[in-house]
Amino acid sequence: MDKAPPIPGTPASTPASGLPTQILPVSQLLAKRRSGLRFTPDADQRRAVAEVLGLLELRVFRFDAEVEPQGRDLVLTGRLVAQAVQACIVTLAPVPARIDQPVQRRYIANWKDPEGDEAEIPEDDTIEPMPLSIDLAGVAIEALALALPEYPRAKGAELGAQEFPPPDAAEGPETLKPLAGLAAMLAKKASDS
Repeated sequence: MDKAPPIPGTPASTPASGLPTQILPVSQLLAKRRSGLRFTPDADQRRAVAEVLGLLELRVFRFDAEVEPQGRDLVLTGRLVAQAVQACIVTLAPVPARIDQPVQRRYIANWKDPEGDEAEIPEDDTIEPMPLSIDLAGVAIEALALALPEYPRAKGAELGAQEFPPPDAAEGPETLKPLAGLAAMLAKKASDS
């Protein structure tokens, strides 16, 4: 990817939500042939992102991108690099995750929402309606959330197998229906009063 000079825009800031933002007006992006962009949050901003995403730590978080007009549309192409630490779903031990992946978004000027009761979701999940501004930090945080392992496991951690009695087991229905005794208790209480 050729590096274009960065465009002036709102520097990364942290609003009341605690998450960093880096707002880029679409009008400025459309006026240039190509715009080079970078989002690299500081330590406090990384901590805020880690908290929202349920991470133990977010050591590295960088998003380099280019935005290029295509007619009245915009195409954002970038690379997300991150080093995060998640809790193992079995043991809660720290599990490191390294992410290095491409990210693409297409912002469509003539976007039309699907109509009808049974509107189909488009297959291309990179297409979005053209906003007035693009939050580069928001794009990076969303890409990170989607790239993180859903069920991180520490090395050697395994979920134990659950064993259930077969349906024709000799045990009575009260064993298979733990709340079955509740009806009897309520009936006894009603008869006592």
